[in-house]
Amino acid sequence: MIELNRHYAELEESYLFAGIAQKVAAYEAAHPGARILRLGIGDVSLPLPEAVIAALHEGVDAQARAETFQGYLPECGAPFLREAIARQYAERGVALDAGEVFVSSGASDELGDILDLFDASSAALVVEPAYPAYVDANVIAGRRIVRLESGKDDGFAPWPDPAADADLIYLCSPGNPTGAHFTRDKLKAWVEFANARGAIILFDAAYEAFISDADVPHSIFEVEGARTCAIEICSLSKTAGFTGTRLGYTVIPSALERGGMRLADMWVRNRTTKTNGVSFVIQRGAAAVFTPEGRRQAERNIEVYKGNARVIREALDAVGVWYCGGVNAPYVWMECPRGLGSWEFFDYLLENAQVVGTPGVGFGPCGEGFFRLSSFGSPEDTAEAMRRLRRLLA
Repeated sequence: MIELNRHYAELEESYLFAGIAQKVAAYEAAHPGARILRLGIGDVSLPLPEAVIAALHEGVDAQARAETFQGYLPECGAPFLREAIARQYAERGVALDAGEVFVSSGASDELGDILDLFDASSAALVVEPAYPAYVDANVIAGRRIVRLESGKDDGFAPWPDPAADADLIYLCSPGNPTGAHFTRDKLKAWVEFANARGAIILFDAAYEAFISDADVPHSIFEVEGARTCAIEICSLSKTAGFTGTRLGYTVIPSALERGGMRLADMWVRNRTTKTNGVSFVIQRGAAAVFTPEGRRQAERNIEVYKGNARVIREALDAVGVWYCGGVNAPYVWMECPRGLGSWEFFDYLLENAQVVGTPGVGFGPCGEGFFRLSSFGSPEDTAEAMRRLRRLLA
């Protein structure tokens, strides 16, 4: 009889978003016509930039003519897109060869697929509260997980723990769910820690477009020493609204080696074995994000979300609730008021203000007593939700 991957049985039941949906559905059934405002959403709400839409149409039209038809593209990404991404890094002082940039169908896919490069015996460190896929992907692979808790004392962005015995290190800055970020000094400490151990940092930069503070690196490769210990995974989902369009990219420096093997070469072999790459049309649309016009339009949308985050912060300031995030990130991580637990506050907010957020405990045990609010809704809904929250907590 065939043997299945029994590590699937070790996965914890994913009840967070299913539980939210069930509770909201039950409330709607009991209160027909109630206007429920959803600030738990991790999806964007604004449409793709106009330059992207135009490029997508051009790509489709190209596929309609024999002389411009494009079949298979290079599995690691079209040169025109890899070069455009490398040029953006260069503008931030990070010199990359286009061959170090790998186009993907999104950061979520890549965060799991990249584990193919590492033996199952390598342990993975996850800073909690964490994006649940970090843990789940490693459980499926049968990998030992080291959990590093964070909290109010370190602003949910901890320094390295010298006692942590791990080979892979997940860092997300700005973070999901906490909105916390790593300053340059703190990120430098993690790079030094990884290089000293021979560990590799998997740096999730999906929210880098929201950074405004000069002391918060957009890329781990802005930090000296990162080229020998880090892989960066990024996405256009939040940068330019590609959640439904799907495109991301991964940077693996040519200098990154372990055991006499170059990880960039390994990844080329992996991609040419396991994928046929991302479609020509989507890559044409993505390339438009990196044009001056596309960047201006994407930044305009991000400013809307930043405005929502400011409205959330101002409301929490007004009622005296502790929070982090919301400045360099689209998420605001608030402490539940009045000593309530995460799910208790979810119920309280839904029942009394018809506002939905995300219970922090769903991102790990040290998220208990905290709550995530998202700035990805409409300005009108965000403003109304915060008016209701102020009245409730005044």
